Amino acid sequence: MARASSGSRNGGTVRPSVMGRPRDTSRDLSILDATLSLLTEVGYEQLSMEAVASRSGAAKTTIYRRYRDKAALVAAAVEHRSQATPPEPVAGDLRGDLLGLVSWLARQIAEQEIGLLGALFAGMRSDARLAEEMRRILRRDEAAMTDEPLRKAIRHGEELSPRAAELLAEVAPAVIVHRIVIAGEPCDEPFIGHLVDDILLPLLRGH
Repeated sequence: MARASSGSRNGGTVRPSVMGRPRDTSRDLSILDATLSLLTEVGYEQLSMEAVASRSGAAKTTIYRRYRDKAALVAAAVEHRSQATPPEPVAGDLRGDLLGLVSWLARQIAEQEIGLLGALFAGMRSDARLAEEMRRILRRDEAAMTDEPLRKAIRHGEELSPRAAELLAEVAPAVIVHRIVIAGEPCDEPFIGHLVDDILLPLLRGH
């Protein structure tokens, strides 16, 4: 096969090799950033591909080549925003690992824009495609958060509830969101200790 820089001869005519145009990653980021901004400003129902094209400076056809529909676009923008990785479980016991994990999770949730979360929740109620995409992302993130610390705890002899991973994924974020959004209080060290000692450990251990 000829290299892209050489030509190919056919009947004495030199024709340049055809190469696909490299994908413009800066354009991708502009589209995703514009999507998140507009989602926070106008909500999911009012978000349109046209508005994203106008805000990002990309052609609407460019956006449709990358994303099949609005739900896929929003899901890609959410995945682009949430690239944080849970901390490695390095403490010597389950309690220590949970304290580190819950502190990290509280910071992640506190940094989210409430308007963005509200737009996503409302969109999930009205658009089954968005709900499907978001649940896929959430299941992946929940597994990344819960699997390793619980496996490590079991290896160290902890007897955990069969539903330990599900309980951790359900309860910890819900209590943190209530603390930040409903109560309007910070997730400080005493609160993190309360969440781990009084709620999570009894649940995960099944007593």
